[in-house]
Amino acid sequence: MIAQLPAKAEAVLNNISLKRKLIFMYLFCVMLPLIISDGAVVFSVLSADLKARHQEMDNVAEAIKYSMTTAVESAVDLTQVVYGNRYVNEFLEGSYPAPLDYYNAYLALMKDSLYETGMGAKSNRTVIYADNPGFINGGYFARLETVEDEEWYQELLKSGKDILLFPHFGKSAYESQAQKKMSVVRWMDYYHKGAKKNVLRMDLDYSALSRSIVNARYNFIVYVCNEDKILFSNSGTEGIGKEFDHPGQSLYEKAGVAKKMSLYEQEWTILVVDHQIQAMDILLSNFPLFATLLLVNILVPALFMMGVNRSFTFRLRELGDVFERGDEASIPEIATPAGKDEIGVLMRRYNHMADRINELIQTVYKDRLKEQEIDIARKQAELLALHSQINPHFLFNALESIRMHSLLKKEYETADMVEKLAVMQRQNVEWGNDSVLLSEELSFVEAYLELQKYRFGERLSYRIEVEEGCGGVRIPKLTLVTFVENACAHGMEKKLAAGWIFVRCCRKRGQLILEVEDTGYGMSPGQIAVMQERMNGVRIEQLREKGRVGMLNACLRLKMAIGDAVHFELESEEGAGLLVTIKMPLDAMGEGKDAEGNAGG
Repeated sequence: MIAQLPAKAEAVLNNISLKRKLIFMYLFCVMLPLIISDGAVVFSVLSADLKARHQEMDNVAEAIKYSMTTAVESAVDLTQVVYGNRYVNEFLEGSYPAPLDYYNAYLALMKDSLYETGMGAKSNRTVIYADNPGFINGGYFARLETVEDEEWYQELLKSGKDILLFPHFGKSAYESQAQKKMSVVRWMDYYHKGAKKNVLRMDLDYSALSRSIVNARYNFIVYVCNEDKILFSNSGTEGIGKEFDHPGQSLYEKAGVAKKMSLYEQEWTILVVDHQIQAMDILLSNFPLFATLLLVNILVPALFMMGVNRSFTFRLRELGDVFERGDEASIPEIATPAGKDEIGVLMRRYNHMADRINELIQTVYKDRLKEQEIDIARKQAELLALHSQINPHFLFNALESIRMHSLLKKEYETADMVEKLAVMQRQNVEWGNDSVLLSEELSFVEAYLELQKYRFGERLSYRIEVEEGCGGVRIPKLTLVTFVENACAHGMEKKLAAGWIFVRCCRKRGQLILEVEDTGYGMSPGQIAVMQERMNGVRIEQLREKGRVGMLNACLRLKMAIGDAVHFELESEEGAGLLVTIKMPLDAMGEGKDAEGNAGG
């Protein structure tokens, strides 16, 4: 009978669901032993934690006391240097009948004593207020009468001390709004002890003092209080532009540590508050209730079961979902295959398989599709250009006939213009090779500008500037001239006054920079923004739209030849002209035989 018990127990267990088995195992093998064994030590652990945290709070208070004392003493030491500076004291005692006398003495002080260099290297703000009628307010010095009614000055008078540390909220002449301040003020009476004619005020960097507490990232909330003011805190509510808050009696009662410190007639209190201590007190006072709830609560077992269930079912469901999301273009991968068990190994092997299949799809399918799209776009661009052409042989014969008749009639200027027009038209209709040397394109540009100069006369002047080494770069033909044509048609035609067109080419930081600038009518900021966006994001569909598509055609052909690395920038001032800048990486452009030339007209 006893030998049969394990078999019967095993049969019973086999009929219980895995979820229930895990619940029973967790309750009897984990939860119950933990409650019994750890209950005996929980109070000693909590007590030790309280002592450790109290010691940590005390260390935090000491650290803040040290940092505040160091900052204030450093400021006082700096004021002591100024206090005993012979040049400064002589400057304060000097006589300045005219503002120029004061100004020259001020410059001499800054130069000879290195006062400005020394004070400018500090983050504190220092001003000396002098009872001297020759002083001019400004810089590091001002008249004493400007601050005689201020709170900090009256407090210094009442204290009867030589040096005073004074926190206050206010607005100085060099500030746009009122702020919290921590000021070291002292009499400047090195030569005349007790005269109280001159006073130095140094405003400490209040933000830096506040940040030193916040950036320390203490595990506690810290308050540095002075009488009824909260001077500094890491609670997140003490902004430098807000009035001082008041601590209140409740804050002193909540503080785990309250440490006193005295700095130059100021009594400060450092309060360190630990909210975790309050939580521990609640836990200790209500421990029987929490223990009862812990025993009867099913939350922990339920969470544990959910985790185990997720470990199995969620990953299997995720693996099934990726199979359903697959299409002919790509096979999705599992973003973060989790776990080192058998399911985790299966997910990683699936990712490896999907990665290899996607590589094959990329090579065989996507690359071929991209090549076809580029080829179709190129052919569409060429067709759009061919739509605007006429029979070249008829046009060339007609132009040659006109040129010969002009020569016979000794109309040499007309013949020259007809010849340049023939050159331009031949370049326009020859689409066998879409790229030309930049020097050839510039020759075409010069021919076009000569024709325009024949048309506009003295209203148009131009200059072409080519940096050495640029002429041999290959670019899509009839691109640069398109921007020059736009400068003539939409810049110069609208302006009755004489104007200039500048064409500049240079190399800079691995890029070819092309600039076309006119002094014509220009564009509004709104038009500039729209046009620049269209140029940088040009698509083949835009060329079928009605309106101005010449520059867009050139932009598209540059992008097709060089890629998205080409960038277009527009700068304009309405009524003053337009500057078009084209930036292209040299490593993406072909090189040819260099032909340099500079021209102007």
